[in-house]
Amino acid sequence: MRKYTLAAVAILGALWVVAAFPGEPAGDSEPITPVLPFERLSAGKVELGGMLFGDVRLSGDQSRSCASCHDIASNGAGSQRRHLSPRGTPLKLNTPTLFNAAHNFRLNWSGRFRTLEEQADASLRNPDIMNADTAEVVRRLRADRRIAEAARRLYGRDIDRAILLDALAAYERSLVTPGSRFDRWLAGDARALTPQELRGYRTFKTAGCVSCHQGANVGGNIYQRSGIFEPAALHGVDRLRVPSLRNVAATAPYFHDGSATTLAQAIESMGRAQLGVELDPADVADISAFLETLTGFHDGKPVSVPGR
Repeated sequence: MRKYTLAAVAILGALWVVAAFPGEPAGDSEPITPVLPFERLSAGKVELGGMLFGDVRLSGDQSRSCASCHDIASNGAGSQRRHLSPRGTPLKLNTPTLFNAAHNFRLNWSGRFRTLEEQADASLRNPDIMNADTAEVVRRLRADRRIAEAARRLYGRDIDRAILLDALAAYERSLVTPGSRFDRWLAGDARALTPQELRGYRTFKTAGCVSCHQGANVGGNIYQRSGIFEPAALHGVDRLRVPSLRNVAATAPYFHDGSATTLAQAIESMGRAQLGVELDPADVADISAFLETLTGFHDGKPVSVPGR
């Protein structure tokens, strides 16, 4: 049986508890909404941004690109607990996926950045990530005829820092993953989910998970204290931007320090740490089944675990 603290019971009264039953369509006011592609993106800028995203000349020593940590061919993040800095030391935080990042209200675990341009600029200059001098990066890129011609065609001038950041941001805005089975259910396909998956969604709501994980990104739109009832991860951080749960089944390891290796472990820890709830193994399995329905598609393929 679940064991609820009095505080958790108090939280439950303020949550969405609209029940989803097997075989029934979504309600009219579900707390989660479909993730949608961005409209009016320039195909040319997206293409240029994609080239820059995979270009090692963006790093100080020309040894790594944005794609070195953000594996767009799989889950948008890779599978490492923590990636390494140019000096070979582990980063302080797990790398979040870039898929659907443009739908977050703030970026990075700290939520310090409001725009993709700000985040890209900070990553380029960060000595633990790209360790680049932006002016030097621009000089390198101007010597590349293909990139230089694309910048003049799309922006009407030679590539500069603003163009570099704008093109990267355009590409990152294109990295959305629509078409998940859960979104099909939200759109009216009552057969898109199994009875266990629907049961898991109901538990996700009634247990309180949805109080932080809701909206189009199933998170990514509020800050929350990490570890309300007990520590949530091995390395404590007072306040974090709540991560999106889109494609979460493919983005292990979990938490800001990558200390949860499986989805079941993450669900159990979140129940105890954030809600004061001890979830039954059956509830954990049901919630996990629901979360797997949030896997969407990119370039016609489902988001996947790296190496699969």
